[in-house]
Amino acid sequence: MSEPLAFTRLLNELFGGVVASVMQAVGYHPADAAAPITDRYALELLIAGGLIAFFALVRLTLSVDKPNPAQQIAELIHGAIGGQASEIIGHGYEKYQAFLTCIFLFVLSCNLIGLIPGIPAPTTSPAVTLGIALPTFLYYNFQGFRAQGVIGYLKHFCGPIWWMAWLLLPIEIVSHLARIMSLTIRLYANMFASDMLTLGFFSLIPVGVPAIFLGLHVFVSLIQAFIFTLLAMIYISLAVAHEH
Repeated sequence: MSEPLAFTRLLNELFGGVVASVMQAVGYHPADAAAPITDRYALELLIAGGLIAFFALVRLTLSVDKPNPAQQIAELIHGAIGGQASEIIGHGYEKYQAFLTCIFLFVLSCNLIGLIPGIPAPTTSPAVTLGIALPTFLYYNFQGFRAQGVIGYLKHFCGPIWWMAWLLLPIEIVSHLARIMSLTIRLYANMFASDMLTLGFFSLIPVGVPAIFLGLHVFVSLIQAFIFTLLAMIYISLAVAHEH
């Protein structure tokens, strides 16, 4: 077993006992009760804290006349996500843009941090990708109920023909639940394969050639973050769409 990161050890020293107690209370027994916080979970917290700090910096240093580099990057990402959301969701996309931007940046950061030697990408763990997929699933369903009401949203599950509802309802429920698995496995499998490929070539040919696969890892990281966000947009657009 590899040595945990210093940040992970610090979190376990401060909060390990509390986290282990909570896990055991819900019926989950960590492999190491003395150190229940893993490197991947610790890195998630570190990335989340870094993103919060980045957004706080941008907010505190906003300038119309002289935007700093952080503001320019934030505006670029915000504009790109907003433009895509506008095409897919349509009118009123702005209310979902903050969530979509956060999802994109969080997934991308979790993917790219694996480029640092000795640092495992959090998204190479299915538990982590499931932890991202579940809030996305809950969010788009919540927005569907919010936009259309309980009855209006449930009509989506029953189909356009009322006498076929008994058949379509369970199919639609299973289909929606399968989206959790789809989001989880797609992100995990692609990032795990990319990570293993890069690691393998580093082990075989430590100079020169691995740089190509590092570039490939960056490309895969961007594509997977974009696809995850794109699917979230599609699910939101379907959930809030009104039938005419």
